[in-house]
Amino acid sequence: MGKVIAIANQKGGVGKTTTAINLAASLAAIEHPTLLIDIDPQANCSSGVGINPRTVQKSTYEVLIGDISLEEAIQPTELPFLEVVPSHINLVGAEIEMIDVMERERILANALRRARRKYDFIIIDCPPSLGLLTLNALTAANSVLIPVQAEYFALEGLGQLLNTIKIVRQHLNPELEIEGVLLTMFDTRLRLSNQVAEEVRRYFGDKVFRTIVQRNVRLSEAPSFGRPVLLYDITSVGARNYMALAREIIQNNQRFLLPESTAEEASTNGLSIPAGRRSPSSDAAPFRPHPEQDA
Repeated sequence: MGKVIAIANQKGGVGKTTTAINLAASLAAIEHPTLLIDIDPQANCSSGVGINPRTVQKSTYEVLIGDISLEEAIQPTELPFLEVVPSHINLVGAEIEMIDVMERERILANALRRARRKYDFIIIDCPPSLGLLTLNALTAANSVLIPVQAEYFALEGLGQLLNTIKIVRQHLNPELEIEGVLLTMFDTRLRLSNQVAEEVRRYFGDKVFRTIVQRNVRLSEAPSFGRPVLLYDITSVGARNYMALAREIIQNNQRFLLPESTAEEASTNGLSIPAGRRSPSSDAAPFRPHPEQDA
């Protein structure tokens, strides 16, 4: 069973969508079959992997209102091990359409049941709010990754998110964990960044990832080209940061990457067995990254 990670923070501008795109791409580059799900009506995550949300015919909107299965909405990307369920502007009205649906908080969780067996990781990009869409993501997820920018007011609003996670655990998804807190937009030249990092580590302790995502021009440019940063410029600091984050997450989640029978045996015997590699598409070519030449 694959690991489902929701990327959530109701505060905008913290690097949430950037993290969803580039973490998913980095996991795929390491040849872990990965599904990226965009449930943000802004659809920036979809455009960030080369999909025009204005021309999408099948999206998370149709999945959540029950018109199609999640499998029908899956689209390929440039990376052989990465597939995506794109968003659409119509998703902005989905919360109203879902309001009378029985178990509306579990719609995404139910839609994901089959997909979890196909992928090692499923990354969900949440909208910058704590509404029904984010609630669906938290109910479907094994864990939540919280991006926090290394700037003033970094912890502002996090109490509300943590309270929402607590409520979801109590009533909808008792297995939900905090995957980790990711420091983003870190500027090594500024004392403020280090002060914020210290404050976040005091607050969250060992839940803070060792990896820090630094401010990087190439990371900011990549979405306008519809590409993850490792396809835009694999030599950039941003690409290296997200590859490091992917490796850290893989290291922390070995039990999700094993066949179910092997995972139980490995857990019992204290073993660590590498996961098998398989592309979601059987005819996928090997990933060979190259820096962007005309950027």
